[in-house]
Amino acid sequence: MTANSETTEIAEAYSRFTFKKALFIIASLALLATIVLLATSMGASDLSVYDVFNAIIAKTLPFLGIESNLHDEIIIWNLRLPRVVMGVVAGAGLAVSGTVMQGVMRNPLVSPFTIGISSAAAFGASIAIMFGVGFVGSGTYLIITNAFIFALLCAFLVYGIARIRGVTPETLILAGIALMYLFGALTATLQFVASEHELMAVIHWTFGTLTGSTWNEILIVTVLLLSKTGLLP
Repeated sequence: MTANSETTEIAEAYSRFTFKKALFIIASLALLATIVLLATSMGASDLSVYDVFNAIIAKTLPFLGIESNLHDEIIIWNLRLPRVVMGVVAGAGLAVSGTVMQGVMRNPLVSPFTIGISSAAAFGASIAIMFGVGFVGSGTYLIITNAFIFALLCAFLVYGIARIRGVTPETLILAGIALMYLFGALTATLQFVASEHELMAVIHWTFGTLTGSTWNEILIVTVLLLSKTGLLP
């Protein structure tokens, strides 16, 4: 086999690979759009997928002249669609974060739970919820910044411990698991002494919710996501 024929085969194999990937991405986006329409149509008010599609097109592409019911537009754009879109953006952020972490650790089993970041964030949020103590902001933003700062603190601790013992994927994961149990125990201790209202707020935050999502919040999360992926400077 000559060098030219081997190069040609490699180029053809790469072209087939990229074509399959592109086809998979297009099919996934089409499926995602369908799921968004279905999810937005579900709720107490009876709306069909066709109603949702019309309301979205009428708002985003008004020059097409498609009309939709004002009542449907209010429900879709102010209540349902922000929650669905926030779920999509948050899912994309989790996917990117998981990919980066697994690439850095060189381990497909790594997640924010196995290296303690989720537990540390929950502990930071619990402190803000129960005592109103934090670093930056107030109200909901105090909880968010507290969770973020404690997550960063856990990441630095994991790296520091691993550096002392030798920076290897195994050491990083073991240090993360140890800190996961530590912050988990601290959060459980706070829940044990919390009042009923505080306990409900902590558990509700830990489980997560899309209720009350707004387009401004979606914009902030999207900008952060695009920055993390390198699509924004």
